[in-house]
Amino acid sequence: MKKSLLAIAAAGLTLPMATPALADPPHWAPAHGKRAKQAYQPRYYTSDNGIRYWRGEDNRYYCKRSNGTVGLLVGGAAGALAGRAIDTRGERATGTILGAAAGALLGREVQKSMSCR
Repeated sequence: MKKSLLAIAAAGLTLPMATPALADPPHWAPAHGKRAKQAYQPRYYTSDNGIRYWRGEDNRYYCKRSNGTVGLLVGGAAGALAGRAIDTRGERATGTILGAAAGALLGREVQKSMSCR
């Protein structure tokens, strides 16, 4: 009995199930989901100074701004060196750490504030 029930269950799983057709709607139908997201593809331009920008759906220009990672790293390294040079007593770890933190924050803000014009 057990074997016959398992055989019936296995046969039922191998039969094709009724699945909906995965077809695109007609071109005149309103776009929903993935098609709506892919409807507008911005065209990127590059200015003479190497900044990428694009025109949005509202005909305004937008540019890709940096998130400040490079400024953070460079500022942190420069700040660590400056803090180590300023703190001349003892182990100098405190000056290095404080200088790295201050330099990283300053470098990140400087890079993020650069406008793309």
